[in-house]
Amino acid sequence: MSFSHLAKLIVLASLLATTGCGRGHKFWTNWWTPGDTVDDVGYHPDQPIAFPHDKHAQRGIPCQYCHSSARRSAVAGIPPLNTCLGCHQYVRTDKDPIKFITAKWKANEPMQWTKVHDMPDFVRFSHRPHIQKGVDCAQCHGEVEKMGTVQQAKSMQMGWCIECHMANKAPIQCATCHY
Repeated sequence: MSFSHLAKLIVLASLLATTGCGRGHKFWTNWWTPGDTVDDVGYHPDQPIAFPHDKHAQRGIPCQYCHSSARRSAVAGIPPLNTCLGCHQYVRTDKDPIKFITAKWKANEPMQWTKVHDMPDFVRFSHRPHIQKGVDCAQCHGEVEKMGTVQQAKSMQMGWCIECHMANKAPIQCATCHY
């Protein structure tokens, strides 16, 4: 841990001890961003293929068809290649990206995607309760169905999450999201 992060933690502990977690939390969340990518609105890393989320959405394919683990586990997950090939072993097989993923699948090689929405290790985020409460994917991920290339559309700073939790009467205790 760097000296500046340690100093901020000491200030936070003092603040929380004197003001209580709820009041100190607003100050903390606006003051410190715990990582380089959390507040990286517009971040869109290079990927092995240009995956057109917009074209898949225009065909009526819901987010959870490919990201099926979101409703039953902590992570939405990047779909395995066999999910893609469920359709693409029959559809658009002549296209270079489909040839590429088919070759990867046949060679039993995983696709090396780069996460776009990546939380710090000390944040315990689960998609499952959000899905169960009816939170639309776009609320956190933006209008992916209109994106040719997925990019981070929201801040994802702690203060942004807390504001949503408070507005929707969701828990805001530290242990809700932090180990």
